Order: sequence, then C-alpha cells, then structure tokens
Amino acid sequence: MKYGIIGGSGLTKFRDLKIEHREIVKTPYGEASAPLIHGRFGDVELVFLPRHGSGHRLPPHSINYRANIWAMKELGIREVIGIATVGGISSPPNALVIPDQIIDYTWGREQTFFDGVDGHVSHIDFTEPYCESLRLKLITAATSSGSNVITEGVYGATQGPRLETAAEIRRMCQDGCDLVGMTAMPEASLAREAGLCYATCALVVNWAAGIGDEGPISQQLINQYIEQGMESVRQLIFKLEG
Repeated sequence: MKYGIIGGSGLTKFRDLKIEHREIVKTPYGEASAPLIHGRFGDVELVFLPRHGSGHRLPPHSINYRANIWAMKELGIREVIGIATVGGISSPPNALVIPDQIIDYTWGREQTFFDGVDGHVSHIDFTEPYCESLRLKLITAATSSGSNVITEGVYGATQGPRLETAAEIRRMCQDGCDLVGMTAMPEASLAREAGLCYATCALVVNWAAGIGDEGPISQQLINQYIEQGMESVRQLIFKLEG
C-alpha cells in the first residue's frame, strides 16, 4: 500500500525518511504545489506533497488544491492523509486528533472538479466527509505508537491566512467546532470527487483565539508545539498498515 501524504514541508525533516525521487506532475489545473516526493518511512511507502509549496510560500487560500488532489490520483494513490496543524477549541495543544466532521467557512477557493466547463456536473454525497476506513487506520496506528489520540472532532475550516478573532471562535464553538484550521477544505471534498479515500491527522499547536490563558497567540509557542508534536505524527506514519 502506497499512501499519499499532504502536509507541511517540516515532514521532510523527519529522521529515517528515505527520499527515492521527486516528480513534477502537470495536471489540467496546473502544477501541484511542489514536486511530489516518493520515499519511505520504515516499511511504509509514500508519496509526499508539501501543501504550501517548497519553502512554505503558499498561503492557504492560494493553494492549488485541485492540482494537488489530481496529481495524487494521477500517480495511482488511493488513500490520502492530510497532515494539518490546527488551533484547539475543545482539544488542547499537543493533542493528536483524527476528526470525523468538517464545517467549511472558506470562500472564493476553486473547490470542485465539476465546474460545468466540460458540460458535466455531479453532486457528491458529503454526509461523512472523511473516509472511515482510513480514519480507523490512523486511529489504530496512533494508538499502537503510544499517542493519546482523540478519535473524533469537528474541523472548522477558515479562510486564512490571518488567525481568527475571539468572536469568530466563540461562533465556531457554538457551531460545534472542536478544531480550527485553514486547509481541510476544499482538500477533503476534492478527494471525494476524485474517488480517493481521504482523512485528516490534526496536530493541535495552540489554543484558538480567546481560549485558554496563554494570552496572545505566539508563533514561537506554535513552533514549539510543532517540534514536539511532529514526532507523534512520525510515529503514527511508521505504524500504518503496509
């Protein structure tokens, strides 16, 4: 089994990642965010795509999500894991969460392959936005690796690149969101349109605005939680079913 992993460029810095080659994939929607990296974590074969491009140069609203998902499908990938760093509304910093639902607050993004240009429109069922079989694989792998994983949650996808106001987070809390991030949509819905099995592995790296008692959100503190938490993500990937 070869997994597709879409995530931050920091994933390539994990020790034991063996990079075999890089591949530029051209799609009908332009090029993906960066060359796709073919490699291995232990016995796990994967294709990795840095969502924000090489050097983390693309803000969330400017990512070519259609090209990224199309590229994964073009390479024959069937299961795609989105690695995301998020703010916690009900989940604390350093928590690893495998969400089961999404609320989409984004706007203006190219969000479908079925835009009517080719005369074809389709309405996907998105009742359960994540692929349950892949979610269960992630939960099993996280548990096997010793991580204290939260097995469900609602991911609120915001536009970015700015962080949210305290009032926006209060609204999202009332809506039922447990996490806030900027990249799950339209990544998840495009994967569904493409017939790919998709799930998110979310690492909480800060309390959302107005939550907790740490004061203003600090990039330094976020980076600290990323450094700590990415080891848990790495261990999860090692434990995935081959």
